[in-house]
Amino acid sequence: MTINYVQGDATRPVGGGPKVIPHIVNNVPAWGRGFVMALSARWPKPEAAYRKWALNESFRLGMVQPVRVQDDLWVLNMLAQRGIRSNEGPPPISYGALRICLGKVSVFAATHEASVHMPRIGAGLAGGDWDVIEGLILAELVDRGLSVTVYEFDG
Repeated sequence: MTINYVQGDATRPVGGGPKVIPHIVNNVPAWGRGFVMALSARWPKPEAAYRKWALNESFRLGMVQPVRVQDDLWVLNMLAQRGIRSNEGPPPISYGALRICLGKVSVFAATHEASVHMPRIGAGLAGGDWDVIEGLILAELVDRGLSVTVYEFDG
């Protein structure tokens, strides 16, 4: 198995059966740029849940918050970004937290017999290196037998 790359919108995952859409959120908390805007345009629940979660002591790097948006579809808020990207300093992505989050995504997806659908997580505003992120996805999801589709947004 490998990652399936397709052109399209990750908020409109293709195929049958249950699906999960994991994406990276920051610990500021700030929701308002990048992929989260597409999520909010489609469903209000992930943002509302994130804002409520930010008030809880479980809001820390490495944690995942599942939010059901349809009967067979969940958005998984993965807390794997420290702060917001600046012009100086290291990128805010935390590869260690992302690995932990993806491990939790793996368990959640397997439990729900769900396929995994996502944009190029962590390679935009979080400033991550896609080669590193892709390796984490392969190790934590694909190598565990999960079907993973990465969407290249077509505009």
